[in-house]
Amino acid sequence: MTIETIKQWLGLTPKAPSLPEDTSMKYLIVGLGNIGPEYAETRHNIGFMVLDYLAKKHDATFNTGRHSFVTEIKTKGRTFVLVKPTTYMNLSGKAVGHWLSSLKLQPEQMMVITDDIALPFGKIRIRTKGSAGGHNGLKHIEQTLGHNNYPRLRFGVGDAFHKGKQVDYVLSNFSDDEQAELQTLIEKSAEAVVSFGTIGLERTMNTFNTK
Repeated sequence: MTIETIKQWLGLTPKAPSLPEDTSMKYLIVGLGNIGPEYAETRHNIGFMVLDYLAKKHDATFNTGRHSFVTEIKTKGRTFVLVKPTTYMNLSGKAVGHWLSSLKLQPEQMMVITDDIALPFGKIRIRTKGSAGGHNGLKHIEQTLGHNNYPRLRFGVGDAFHKGKQVDYVLSNFSDDEQAELQTLIEKSAEAVVSFGTIGLERTMNTFNTK
């Protein structure tokens, strides 16, 4: 028995430094919404709906994680961590901050999916950054990160509400006419998410922002 072997048994030989994890092919996708069955089909929960579709398509199941329901899908050589914050909309940044740190990802590797009353129903707009525009979920994410430089997919839900009724509107269900188109639009949004991770943000914007 050599001295080197004895040292190894006694734990006296230093371990080789572990290589940092390669996260270049991993992406964090955060769908904004509110937990609870009373919110499940509302306009404000479109982020949850898109992630639910992606998870179902890839036979993935959400589990309870830190500040969120979380699951993971793999497609086209990329890994997408899907996160639905469980903090309610106004504290969405808690989940964002935790998962960016835990996964060792940069904000540019994250896409946030949110409803937007400034866009007509079904219109998708993907941006590299931007203001919260009065959206409480985006406000808290910006407060948590200290900036607004992160990609987001804005899903138009329209603005068919009377003055002072914005909250009631976004917390109401889609109309029957909107429901007829909703599934197709959710699938389109999911395609944009995967495109973001595979061909990059700029090309995804060029493809989906013109449709």
